[in-house]
Amino acid sequence: MKQATHRRSMRVQYLGVTLFLSVGLCLLSGTLMAQEGKVTPLMSEVLTDISGKEGLMITVDYAPSGSSPIHRHNAHAFVYVLEGSIVMQVQGGKQVTLTPGQTFYEGPNDVHVVSRNASTTEPAKFIVVLVKDKGAPVVVPVK
Repeated sequence: MKQATHRRSMRVQYLGVTLFLSVGLCLLSGTLMAQEGKVTPLMSEVLTDISGKEGLMITVDYAPSGSSPIHRHNAHAFVYVLEGSIVMQVQGGKQVTLTPGQTFYEGPNDVHVVSRNASTTEPAKFIVVLVKDKGAPVVVPVK
């Protein structure tokens, strides 16, 4: 009888640890996925007087501590901060912290090495206007 109770107790402990680890992994992966910015397209327009080009306007929302991986746009990118503060840097350039009303420019050959929320407690939001090749991807990952 003692053995059966002990086995049952061990099974309950095993299930508890398994459940704890499963929930922990789900929360961790959700947290990691939430780190990347949320991109919302606002408008896109073919620029008829600039052959093969289009303009695209998006907003990017960063959760606290949110960021984007190293990337490039192969486009002219004009950034305007709406809320919070963000840290930006292109390869070879200085790292800058921007607050509402401040701007940042990224050229077609730039590699965006830092793009993150400066705050660990407050969200950040900014608008990006891109002038890019028609149909080209908005973001190109860089390794």
